[in-house]
Amino acid sequence: MAERGGCTEIMSDPLVEPLYVISLEEVFWGGVLVATTMTVHGFGMLAVLGVNRRLKRWSESGTRLLSGLFPVILAGWMIMIVHLVEVMIWAAFFLWVDAFPNASVAYYFSLNEYTTVGSKFALPQNYRLLEGMIATAGMLAFAWSTGVLFTLAKAFQDRQIQAYRLPGDDGNADG
Repeated sequence: MAERGGCTEIMSDPLVEPLYVISLEEVFWGGVLVATTMTVHGFGMLAVLGVNRRLKRWSESGTRLLSGLFPVILAGWMIMIVHLVEVMIWAAFFLWVDAFPNASVAYYFSLNEYTTVGSKFALPQNYRLLEGMIATAGMLAFAWSTGVLFTLAKAFQDRQIQAYRLPGDDGNADG
């Protein structure tokens, strides 16, 4: 393995691992970071739903496809920004503990771990548990985001179906 400013680039045999013992400090910081991620995500999702509620009045004034789709697209953008802010929090922590040489590498690592893609970098041994914890936080946040986006998309689809329903159509597919 090659050391570069605190971060370890994986280059050696993955089967040869030095002794690793999880510390209470590592568990503490992981818990704080996961809780912070979920708190930020909760406020972010409330903001997405609040903006969508306000835009819903505007989009319901017409039956045009784009006016109804815009709130869903905006929600997607807002959700992406919330996720990127959460990744920034993890990257800031990794910079604070000197795990990486600069913000670019810290953010790259954090984004790849948060999305469970993984990266060629690894945390110093005393923070190794956080690699799995950031992935867990990302999966929880993506699941929550999916639920919010699904709810908004379903409401949009239901409005569009209702707007284009033919007179006398009771909505049953049975005929």
